[in-house]
Amino acid sequence: MKLYHHPLSGHAHRARLFLSLIGQDVELLEVDLANAEHKSPEFLKLNSLGQIPVLIDGDAVVQDSNAIMVYLAKKLGKTDWLPEDPLGGARVERWLSIAAGPIAYGPAAARLVTVFGAKFDTGEVIGRAHDLLKVIEAELAGRDWLAAERVTIADIALYSYIARAPEGNVDLSAYPKVGAWLRRVEALKGFVPFVKTPVGLAA
Repeated sequence: MKLYHHPLSGHAHRARLFLSLIGQDVELLEVDLANAEHKSPEFLKLNSLGQIPVLIDGDAVVQDSNAIMVYLAKKLGKTDWLPEDPLGGARVERWLSIAAGPIAYGPAAARLVTVFGAKFDTGEVIGRAHDLLKVIEAELAGRDWLAAERVTIADIALYSYIARAPEGNVDLSAYPKVGAWLRRVEALKGFVPFVKTPVGLAA
């Protein structure tokens, strides 16, 4: 398997982290975002949206970090990471949707401002991040993981951008349950850290 990625991308880290947690060997191919390699004709053949990560598995080309995790879990029979029962699967899918929506437009967007110079309304995206963190803090009351009694791809989908939310000036100090959850993810065998960037509150 090959994974097209960039070390500063939370989406790419999401895929790389899951590959490591399940012990799957993969060749990492770094995409030069600064020189717009992801918009080159060659890369657009792999992902017409010009986005990373992309997983290559033989003849299979899988785009999108959440889709990559679903693909790997189903192909490799990792039902502990992605339950097969309807309710268990739906609970995971809910958080994958949150990762693609509120996470992307909250803490991820706030970090894009400080790390990549994105032109978002900082007050708006930081506010969205705190709105979501309050929900997650409440949902973690009385349980260790987001979607099940054990860690699933739901937790991996949210980890990267929440862990680095302070880089986008999102203060995590008011969310002790979220902090404890982050530490549980980081204690998993095979954990790979997301590169830290000294910006925002992390400067």
